[in-house]
Amino acid sequence: MSNLAFVARPPFCPNPRCDSRTNPTPWRFQRKGFYPRSQPPYRIQRYRCSHCGRYFSSQTFATTYWLKRPRLLELVFHRLVACSALRQIAREHQVSHSTIRTLSDRLGRHCLLFHERLRPKVTPTEPLVLDGFRTFEHSQYWPMDVNLVVGTSLFVYGFNDVELRRSGTMRPAQRTRRAVLERRYGRPDPDATRKRVEALLRRVIPARGAVVLRSDEHPAYVRAIARLRDRTILHERTSSKAARTTRNPLFAANLSDLLIRHSSANHKRETIAFSKRRQSALYRLAVWVVWRNYMKGRSENRRLGPPAMALGVIGAALTARGILRKRLFPERVLRDRGWLWECYFGRIPTRAIARCASHRAKFAI
Repeated sequence: MSNLAFVARPPFCPNPRCDSRTNPTPWRFQRKGFYPRSQPPYRIQRYRCSHCGRYFSSQTFATTYWLKRPRLLELVFHRLVACSALRQIAREHQVSHSTIRTLSDRLGRHCLLFHERLRPKVTPTEPLVLDGFRTFEHSQYWPMDVNLVVGTSLFVYGFNDVELRRSGTMRPAQRTRRAVLERRYGRPDPDATRKRVEALLRRVIPARGAVVLRSDEHPAYVRAIARLRDRTILHERTSSKAARTTRNPLFAANLSDLLIRHSSANHKRETIAFSKRRQSALYRLAVWVVWRNYMKGRSENRRLGPPAMALGVIGAALTARGILRKRLFPERVLRDRGWLWECYFGRIPTRAIARCASHRAKFAI
C-alpha cells in the first residue's frame, strides 16, 4: 500500500493537548528537515508545531505510521473479512501471529473511527432492525452478545457488546465449573443487555428522533426502549422462531449475522479460532462493518452498490486502499468518551484474563 505523503502542509497539530485547537490565531508550524527510511517514500518531511513545540512528520498522518511492514496493512484487511484465522494469515506472510494481531487491532481502531465519521448523524428514515449476535470469548463459559442495529438498506448503523452468563442445557460438571468460575471472577451483570441496548440506541437515534424499530421478543429490549423517553420509537416485535427468509421483518439483521459467521473465522461454530478477548472480537467486527457498509455490494448476483451508496453516504464503492488512505484521530472524530472511546483504546475487559492490555501508546493514538 502506498504511503500518505500528502503533507505539503500538515492540516493540524497531532498533539491533542495543543492549544492551537482553541487559539484564534492561525496554526503555525516549522519545517525541520527530513529523515530517511527503507520503505517508499524514502524521505520523510519533519515538522515542529510553533504552539506546543511537538515534533512530528508527514508519516504521522498516515495509517502506516510506525509500521515496519506497511504493505501488510491492506493485505491483512482483506484476510480478516475472508474468514482467515490470525495464525493462518501469519503463516501466509511469514510473520509472527502477534504481528497480525497487532495489525488487526490497528485496523479495528481505524475502522471504528472511519465508520463513526461517515455514518449518518441524523434520524434514520428507514426502519431499523435490532438484534443480538451470540458468540463467546475465551471459552464457552463466557458467552457474549454483539448488539447490531441494521437498516433495511442493510447498512449497519452501530454495534456494541454485552457480557452474558452461560445458560442453556448443561451437564452437572459444567454447572459446577460455571459456579467455580463465577466465584473466582464474578458474575456478569444480569441487566447488562438492557444497559448496552439503551446506550446503542442513544448513539444511533438522535434525541427527539422518531423511528420504526424491529426486533425479536427479547424482554430487555422493551425495558431499554421504555427509558428512551426523548425519542419516539415504534417497536415492532417478531418471534425469533419465524422462518429466516427475505420476508421476515428481521431479515436485515439475520443476513448480517449470517455474513459475520461466514466472513469471520472467530465466530464459526465449533472453531479453534475463537476470540480470546472480547476486545479483539470487537476490533475485528469493526473491520467487518466497514467492509459491509462501504465495500461489499448488497447482492452477489445483481450489480448493486454497498449499503452506504443506497443511503447516499458515498457515491461509489470504496476500496481498502481508499479506506486506509488517511489516518484518523479519535479526539477529532468521537464526540464523547462513552463506549466508542473505551473500545478504541482497548478497555473492554475479559473476566478470565487478569491483566488485559489496553492501547496506551503515548503519541500513536
